[in-house]
Amino acid sequence: MRKIITMKNKLYLLLSISLLWSLTMAAQPMVNIHQFDQATQISTSETDSIKITNGDLQFMQNGMISHTFDLAQVDSLTFSFPVEEEESRFVGGDISMLPRYEGHGNPYYDINGNRVKPLEFFKELGWNAMRVRLFVEPNKASKEDIGSGVVQDLPYVIQLGKQIKAAGFKFMLDFHYSDSWADPAKQTIPDSWKWANASALNDTLYNYTKRCLSAMKKEGLEPDFIQIGNEISYGMLWNIGKCYPSSDQNWNVFAGFLSNASKACREVCPKAKIIIHIERSGQPDVCYNFYKRIQDHHVDYDIIGLSYYPFWHNDLSVLSNTLDKLSSGFPDKQVQIVETAYYYQWFPNDGIDHDFRSKWPATPEGQKRYTEDLIKELKNHHNVNALYWWFPEENGNGVIDNWINRGLFDDNNGKALPAIYELGKFK
Repeated sequence: MRKIITMKNKLYLLLSISLLWSLTMAAQPMVNIHQFDQATQISTSETDSIKITNGDLQFMQNGMISHTFDLAQVDSLTFSFPVEEEESRFVGGDISMLPRYEGHGNPYYDINGNRVKPLEFFKELGWNAMRVRLFVEPNKASKEDIGSGVVQDLPYVIQLGKQIKAAGFKFMLDFHYSDSWADPAKQTIPDSWKWANASALNDTLYNYTKRCLSAMKKEGLEPDFIQIGNEISYGMLWNIGKCYPSSDQNWNVFAGFLSNASKACREVCPKAKIIIHIERSGQPDVCYNFYKRIQDHHVDYDIIGLSYYPFWHNDLSVLSNTLDKLSSGFPDKQVQIVETAYYYQWFPNDGIDHDFRSKWPATPEGQKRYTEDLIKELKNHHNVNALYWWFPEENGNGVIDNWINRGLFDDNNGKALPAIYELGKFK
């Protein structure tokens, strides 16, 4: 797709060409010279300046004339600007712990045992987007939570985010609005915000969001996607902002929090897409009711974000029903699976709602099969445009207290697992 600028008034030709030339060299347009019924196309890479001499329009390169035209015979001149095509699908992972693993010296290998640099490796696999979580003051989290990966304060996120962008990835920022994990079981108000009532929390949330984004922009880091809250199916900043999809109670407070967070995002990062993220992907009606209430309260956002873990959220057929319901109810909203993962060694003894080991064994091959089946299902839904693996960088000892065994590298030897080669096929 191209944008065309046409100038026919020769009285303004030199001024127009000179101005456009200075403004557009970086965009590398094509220049089209029209004479009678003929047109000559010149790439700006073939010339570095222009001038008009003795009635001739001359294109120069390194001080030499590369093209010349009789100005009296030039009917029109057009600049054709190539418009960069936006990527239509995004695939990647939440790599919030990668600096800790690299800092600890844990080596990463491809499936054949060749040592790799993770970000370069992910790029080679076709990944194009990365997600990073942000806590308010993670140093105030419990020892147990810190040992499970709660370490991402603002300087940490800025440093990692800059590495992500420098490597050519899109960057998703995940605001937790808590000092520790925020999920369906807990949405704890940050320790330094506990003094505030609902009105004050609106101001605090807005100012904190704006301050964080402004600090990032000052460092040359602007998120492409911003998640305002993490798995907020039952509200945020409990108990003040706690609510339920099935009840009207307290939704005005919760929606107010989201609106203030969204407002800060629009003001500081107007190009970023705003995501509202829940984990009710296994309950189609609950999921629909949540976003219907968001709509009814006129919360400004762009993308529906879902977590989907089959051992908590049921089979792919249930996810399919949820995605269909969201497509029908909110046709203007794209959906991103911002978290998924599957075990490759063993299932835990508790905390699992659905056991699919007969379908997808807890083995490297079972994890790969799950990934293949998930991608096949997601491609049936036009409203889904992104897929992120949660904690793909998990790799061995010395960083978190206990292995989770859902990453895409083998904790035993640092080798890439087969599923990592499947994920990029979502694109």
